[in-house]
Amino acid sequence: MISPKMVAAHSSGHSSASADWIICLDKRPAERSGEDVDIILARLKCVKAFERFHPSLLQQICLCGFYECLEKGITLYRQGDIGTSWYAVISGSLDVKVSETANHQDAVTICTLGIGTAFGESILDNTPRHATIVTREFSELLRIDQREFKSLWEKYRQCMAGLLAPPYGVMESGGRSTDRMSDKENISSNSFGSISKHLNKKSLIESPAKLRPKSISQVPSEKILRAGKVLRDAILSRAPHMIRDRKYHLKTYRQCCVGTELVDWQMQQSSSVYSRIQAVGMWQVLLEEGVLNHVDQELTFQDKYLFYRFLEDEQDDAPLPTEEETRESDEELQDTLLLLSQVGPDAHMRMILRKHPGQRAADDLEIIYEELLHIKALSHLSTTVKKELAGVLIFESHAKAGTVLFNQGEEGTSWYIILKGSVNVVIYGKGVVCTLHEGDDFGKLALVNDAPRAASIVLREDNCHFLRVDKEDFNRILRDVEANTVRLKEHDQDVLVLEKSPSSIQTSTHGTTTTPSHYKYTVMSGAPEKILEHFLEMMRLDSHLNESDPALDDFVLMHCVFIPNSQLCPVLMAHYHAEASQGSEQERLDYTLNNKRRVIRLVLQWASVHGDHLQEEDASLAFLEEFFVSVSDDARVIPALKDQLPELEKLVKNSSDDARSSPQKHKVLLRQFSMGDEKLQKRQPIKSNDEILFKVYCSDHTYTTIRVTVAASVREVISAVADKLGSAEDLLLVNLSSAGDKVVLKPNDISVFSTLSINGRLFVCPRDQLDSLTPLPEQEGPSTGSMGSFELMSSKDLAYQMTVYDWELFHCVHELELIYHTFGRQNFKKTTANMDLFLRRFNEIQLWVITEICLCTQLSKRVQMLKKFIKIAAHCKEYKNLNSFFAIIMGMSNPAVSRLSQTWEKLPSKFKKFYSEFESLMDPSRNHRAYRLTVAKLDPPIIPFMPLLIKDMTFTHDGNKTFIDSLVNFEKMRMIANTARIVRYCRSLPFSAEPSQTSKNHPDVRSYVRQLAVIDNQRTLSQLSHRLEPRRT
Repeated sequence: MISPKMVAAHSSGHSSASADWIICLDKRPAERSGEDVDIILARLKCVKAFERFHPSLLQQICLCGFYECLEKGITLYRQGDIGTSWYAVISGSLDVKVSETANHQDAVTICTLGIGTAFGESILDNTPRHATIVTREFSELLRIDQREFKSLWEKYRQCMAGLLAPPYGVMESGGRSTDRMSDKENISSNSFGSISKHLNKKSLIESPAKLRPKSISQVPSEKILRAGKVLRDAILSRAPHMIRDRKYHLKTYRQCCVGTELVDWQMQQSSSVYSRIQAVGMWQVLLEEGVLNHVDQELTFQDKYLFYRFLEDEQDDAPLPTEEETRESDEELQDTLLLLSQVGPDAHMRMILRKHPGQRAADDLEIIYEELLHIKALSHLSTTVKKELAGVLIFESHAKAGTVLFNQGEEGTSWYIILKGSVNVVIYGKGVVCTLHEGDDFGKLALVNDAPRAASIVLREDNCHFLRVDKEDFNRILRDVEANTVRLKEHDQDVLVLEKSPSSIQTSTHGTTTTPSHYKYTVMSGAPEKILEHFLEMMRLDSHLNESDPALDDFVLMHCVFIPNSQLCPVLMAHYHAEASQGSEQERLDYTLNNKRRVIRLVLQWASVHGDHLQEEDASLAFLEEFFVSVSDDARVIPALKDQLPELEKLVKNSSDDARSSPQKHKVLLRQFSMGDEKLQKRQPIKSNDEILFKVYCSDHTYTTIRVTVAASVREVISAVADKLGSAEDLLLVNLSSAGDKVVLKPNDISVFSTLSINGRLFVCPRDQLDSLTPLPEQEGPSTGSMGSFELMSSKDLAYQMTVYDWELFHCVHELELIYHTFGRQNFKKTTANMDLFLRRFNEIQLWVITEICLCTQLSKRVQMLKKFIKIAAHCKEYKNLNSFFAIIMGMSNPAVSRLSQTWEKLPSKFKKFYSEFESLMDPSRNHRAYRLTVAKLDPPIIPFMPLLIKDMTFTHDGNKTFIDSLVNFEKMRMIANTARIVRYCRSLPFSAEPSQTSKNHPDVRSYVRQLAVIDNQRTLSQLSHRLEPRRT
């Protein structure tokens, strides 16, 4: 089980449908236990719609909510229906369609509801539904029926008012129930005009041309106000000379600091401040809130000889800190710097976005572009368009809920993307039809169609931030993209679409002369053969093989998606033998030579990337041998080819030798890949044609052992079991978890052995016995913890041996497995077993932490165990093993552990501080920015947090079509390849063993970390937790 706090490590399709929280929600409310509520609560805390709900309200929702899942294209309800339920989106997305007529066919999609959106509160007064809601994809919803929702509203009106859409929620700032608008002011066909009087457009729109206020936030938050005081007191106690009167151009500025000195000082105080740019962002936080001010009221902090003054020093004769205040500031300084380092990047981003587009430096544009990569609304746009947007985006912020951004019927002048906050979509006569949140966009349709605004947009909460693209810039980008698009056609059909951009790169022409080129051409889409032709023509022969064109590497890594090896090999052979049909004899000879050299080079790169995977394909091996023979024959006639012959010969020889010996070398892997002594051996990559001995169980818990290939399909597994059992019945193959969840596997699914949960097992049965399947006793996991042996091992030894084992698992993962996983391994008939096992290791470590703590009955020993896990996490981070680091921290944040308040209360404050710091790195906001900043500072070897890499690739895959107008969307291939190459970077240097870590009990530690015993049933873990510390009434 993977904590939903971050991202799912790996799942197929709708696997979340078998999760414990769903089973709990499917029970009748009266039958839900305290453990059920805890399990549901853990899931709902991760949903944006609920993150600000009061805990007691959330508990009530856990008691009365229901789970609902809908396939793509299902209409949840239609415009005009009388509502019966309120909904929140747990996963997936839904379109909001509105029609001006009674005909639903005329409905126009006005926006999309994403994860975390809540809708349907019109049930409070029985008004008809304002819009039709249709699922865009498989979606999971939490549903609360009308009676229960009204009851919640009556009981928790004060804390729900600010969270529901008007007319029920708060329209003005302040958050008090008395601020709620009267019924006469509700948004409806009769009252929208009166509402407009109350909604003002007074907001802070950042524009360089406008007069700037003293600070962006007129009232500093309590946290930042305290942070400013701690920093000022620390400076006055450690470097008092920094705050003094200063003269510049005959004018005296009282009690000022210099920007460069503030940056210098901050970098000296903490290792968490690793760059001057980061420090600038941290000081910008104080500047935005008015806790630090530029003497001439500039709103950007700069690392220059500029004067800044703390808020306390604005008054005459500001007092110096007392001894008590100095001591407190020393104690709080590191926590303050940690806080500012977390919010600083966003402040730095806002600072850049407030600059006039023409004043943004290249570094600024790169920072904006990096941010745009992770915005859901922009995921389908090309790299070029995102880079163009980085140069024109304008930051816009509005302080007050109720501000109207634009009105229905107005001319569309801008497209908006929500950076922070939420807005209501309001239509005359229908009221609030939906709410949009961070990452959503609106207003683009009016720009594209030159149509009036289809709805009004009203701020739902205070302090909302937007990115804005104005119509002129939007249209220019579209024009520029089309003007720089080159389309190659055959029979009036596009076969290759290229993007032209300025370049100073020198290219080789037929390999004989080198001329400067003013433009480079990037493949955007094309037919597979045409993309290959383009890369061969553009290949530079004057560079070393290791300096190959990244675009060519994209092709080699991704071609399996659109032109598999069985098709690619004949095409490469045809290209190798191609000859020029015109030109002088010398020109034809030159063409032939360079064409052959290019194909040889491509084949070498292709074989290098695919590696051992080629040995699994007889056709690919036959191609390599045939290709080598052709090159050898040609080398006798064309001596220039002899340079590439040795490398090709070595490649073919190694591949052929390995393939010939593979029948004898076939590994026979034990059940579960990992439940035995083979875990103690150094791991080798698992191949699709390796064989596995595997136990498949029957409903009476007897089993049969089968021997099949790792990549065997479910159909082949069932056939092997039927042969052993002598059964002629139609059998099902079922993945049965320790909690009793059953997933019937599809006949075409492959390599299912490696996708089982930690304690999952495969069962086979006729369909009529499916309901009678029960888990094996062994699936329950251990009944006692391993504290006796665990407490004797040092934290550093444990972290080191975990890292050694994790590195072995990670090193076995082939880059192509990420591609197979993203696009569906069944489409390639290839195993992703190595990656599955590495992802499962993440789950195993997380569950190990929860299991050991929940099986430790003594309070004092539980406290010691928490301390030890925090130490192990710290050492894993030190070894750059981020996968285990996150697994440990997420295990400690699991509800079964985090609810143990008596245990946490006794944890020393030093360890609480470490845990808090580690937990902040797990913060999923701004697309896991905290984690990404941490990784950016590290050099290889690194064991990355693999679930996030998978999430990034899935994000790109889901947001972009693989084919556009029957052409391969190569821009998508490029984005996915860039993510896959992170794995290559992390492994670009080997992990070297530390001699100092071969301690006396090294074999025991090594054996322990490779054979962890865990409970993987969240319900069992929750029950154990409640026995340790019963719920306080």
